[in-house]
Parts: sequence; C-alpha cells; structure tokens
Amino acid sequence: MPGPSSSQVGIAIGLMRAGVIGSIAAWLGFTLPSATVLICLGLGITQFDIASNLGLLHGLKLVAAAVIAQAIWAMAKNYCTDLSRICIALASAAIILMVPNSLTQVAVIVASGLIGALIFNTKTTDKQTFIHIPVRRKTGLILLILLTLLLLTLPLIAQKTQSYPINLFANLFQTGSLVFGGGHVVLPLLQSQVVPTAWVDNDTFLAGYGLTQAMPGPLFTFAAYIGAVSSQAPSGWTGGLIALVAIFSPSFLMVIGIMPFWDQLRKNSSIQRSILGVNSAVVGILIAAFYSPVWISTVLNMKDIGFVILFYLLLQKWKLPPWLVVLLGAILGVFI
Repeated sequence: MPGPSSSQVGIAIGLMRAGVIGSIAAWLGFTLPSATVLICLGLGITQFDIASNLGLLHGLKLVAAAVIAQAIWAMAKNYCTDLSRICIALASAAIILMVPNSLTQVAVIVASGLIGALIFNTKTTDKQTFIHIPVRRKTGLILLILLTLLLLTLPLIAQKTQSYPINLFANLFQTGSLVFGGGHVVLPLLQSQVVPTAWVDNDTFLAGYGLTQAMPGPLFTFAAYIGAVSSQAPSGWTGGLIALVAIFSPSFLMVIGIMPFWDQLRKNSSIQRSILGVNSAVVGILIAAFYSPVWISTVLNMKDIGFVILFYLLLQKWKLPPWLVVLLGAILGVFI
C-alpha cells in the first residue's frame, strides 16, 4: 500500500490485537515521540536567523543526501534484481525528472504496476495462515470509499476556500495517499507541495529532512516539522499537528479498509506481479528525488561530494547510528 510502511504495520498489529482503538494506540505510541521532538526542533530553527546558520543547514543537507543514497542502494538491491526491473526504475526516474509533478509520479506507479502484472512471474503458496480482523467487510468498504472521496474533494475544497489550514491538510493527505516505498520517497512529493508555494524554503526543508534522520520512529513524522516551520499561520504546534494528522489519516483508512479483504488480495497473482513493477518504480522515484531537489541544491563543489561520500560510508560501511552522523554533519557544516 502507499504510505508509511512501518506505521501501517503498527496500525495493523493494533487493529488485530484490540480493534480500531488498538490501532490508534499503536500509532500514538510509535509516532508521537519523534513528532514531538521534530516540532520542538522546528520551533527552535524558526527562532534563528537562517542566513547566519548556513553552515549548519548545509551540513544537515549533506547528511540528507547521504541517507537518500543509502536508501537507493538498499532498495535497489531488493527491488531491481534483473534487467527488466532496472529498466523500469531508470525509465521512471527519467520520466519524473522530465515532468516533475505529483501526477507524473502517480502515472509512473500505475504504469509500472500494469507492466509488472504483464511481464513478471510469481510463485504462490496455499500454506498461508488465516488472519482474523475485527472489522466487517462492509465497514472496510465504507472506509475505502471515504478515502477516495476525500482524495478527490479535499483539493477542490482547498481551492474554493483558499484557507491555508485546509490547503495544508489537503496537500499532505494527498501525499500520504500516493507515496509508495516508505519514508524516503515522501521527500519529492512533500517538496513539490510546500516549497513552490513558499510555505517552507528549500534550505529549511532539506535541513529538517536531515534532522529527521536522527529521530526514532517513522520518517513520515517529517510532516510535523513542515507544519511547525511553515511561513503561514497556523504554524508551530498547531501547524505541526494538522500536518501530522493529515499525512497519516490515509494510512488509517487504507489499513482498516483493506485488512478485511487481505486474505483474498494476498493470494491474487496479478496483484503480486504488479507489486514487483511498483517496487521497481519506487527506486526510480527515489533516484529522481536524489538528483532534484537534493543533489542540485546541496552538492555545490568537490568538497561537498567528499562529505556526502564520507557520510554514506559512515552509514553504510561502518554502520554508525544515523543520529550520530547527523550530529557530525551539523558540526562539520559549522566549522569547516
């Protein structure tokens, strides 16, 4: 499913253990710690003169570039294991770079899923455990219909009202509904939603993405930072909470809506084959995000290339914890 994979697993476990209330409890326990810290960091950043802290921000942006490079490598090893999948990934990256908008990403995902259903082979097994879900199929269907209606109508309501809170909620709801591949892939969609509108400038955006790497919990909590540092009102705690609820709401509707049908869906070979194509396209989306906006706005000279390689090796080869690499990047950015 699109959305934050780790959070959706938690929501599903909570649903199976204790129903809808359990899913909410699981999400709160998994999400609130990092979201709270990120809102506090966002409030702190807005108190400083950005121009006087360019070194700090640049160091955080270089760490973000290294983290995305690591994610590309890890995902490519899992999802691009033959020539067909490599071609899908590279074609997806090229198309998104040529036509950079959220609709292009959705079209690439859909096309890659169709291609995957046509060209790939999967092996199915009948030895699968039945999963009991304490939600009726009728309820699940209603939630999926509600998700579709919100996805279609929220942008229209936002355009009609010209209200920033509604616009923020609509944009991040759409992002949470359309991002395949987990947290790192959220970067290009969020960037396209909040930077061109001048809600958040690109330097502050990428610096926050670097800070998010040091946080426990799901990367989608980056949305809380976005809401907190926005140039529009409400920002701070109110903006952070609006953004947080908006980006995770689709996951609740999707998980609780789809789980009653999951036993049938997971045995469908066409869906299994299409997922192989979608996963390959996700790698391409991440490659495109790595080039734009990250690389072209962050890596400015050979010294920056050296730092990105250093941070990548610290993460990938020497397995340093991300929070320590983020701290190192901030220090190097200030003093070098």
